[in-house]
Amino acid sequence: MKFVIYPAVEEERLKKIQDVAGSMQVANCADEASAEHEIVEADGFFGKLTPPMLAAATKLRWVQSPTASLEHYVFPELVRHPCELTNMRGLYGDVIADHVFGYVLCFARNLHRYIRQQLNEQWGGIGGEAGRSDFIAGPGVVSGMDRAHLHMSDCTLGVIGLGAIGAEIARRGLSFGMRVVAVDPVQTEAPEGVEALWSAGEVNNLLETSDFVVMAAPHTPETEGWFRRAQFRAMKSSAYFINIGRGAIVSLDDLCDALDAGDIAGAGLDVYEIEPLPKGHRLWKMENVIMTPHVAACSVHIARRHLGVVVENVGRFVRGEPLTNVANKEKWY
Repeated sequence: MKFVIYPAVEEERLKKIQDVAGSMQVANCADEASAEHEIVEADGFFGKLTPPMLAAATKLRWVQSPTASLEHYVFPELVRHPCELTNMRGLYGDVIADHVFGYVLCFARNLHRYIRQQLNEQWGGIGGEAGRSDFIAGPGVVSGMDRAHLHMSDCTLGVIGLGAIGAEIARRGLSFGMRVVAVDPVQTEAPEGVEALWSAGEVNNLLETSDFVVMAAPHTPETEGWFRRAQFRAMKSSAYFINIGRGAIVSLDDLCDALDAGDIAGAGLDVYEIEPLPKGHRLWKMENVIMTPHVAACSVHIARRHLGVVVENVGRFVRGEPLTNVANKEKWY
């Protein structure tokens, strides 16, 4: 058997792949031309597969994508090809869930606004200083300042997409005492603690009840351009929208219009319909928006996990065992 890698990996990773490959030949290709040559007799492949490479392959049974997302990886010939495609899903759940709760906590406690006040050397509680409790009367009356700061266990977290990432987001919500509801097109049984699970066609149930709506769905033919003005209008005007899924799912123009109109209270964004977000875009100036530049998955632990998936699947392939992370090529996940 033969396994082709392109682009080439460095010696440390190559050695670990070779160790588990055993007698299977491993070709570590530095350029596309050599990859096209080597893939002719290859049984397995890891890396960036191109249409010419696939056309040259005569024995290919397995392709390992180097990414979790597949919208930029699959092409028509690959979808039709009988080879099995595996991806890198499952690497990022805890990391991205932590990032999401960075947004949630900032919005709940107005940290995004207090940071701006700090930069301007401005003192003042969000909700108004007039109701601040003193050392004489104490906090005996609920004030505007109290109302302006959300109590996490009073809030409902809505998670759209209960894959590895969405499940971790839900778990963190439960640990904060939040009510958690979800939408998923595949799962029909709610995980423990999740109060309600709806199909994608019932997403408005989630939008109408959630204080934080988190988009954790993949980019697929069905989700592309899914969230537009109608979906934001279905949300509470006091709710926050968070997108760590894919930028192509959400119309930025419609999101900006919703924010301008007060359809929703704010947004936390790590992914965008256009990346990098252009200078002069409306989002840059919105004080109720927290933006990060597609970094929610950043962690020193991801590279080790990434190699772990490759090594595990190479071992399984050599032994003739079922592969992990088998993807649906037509659905892109």
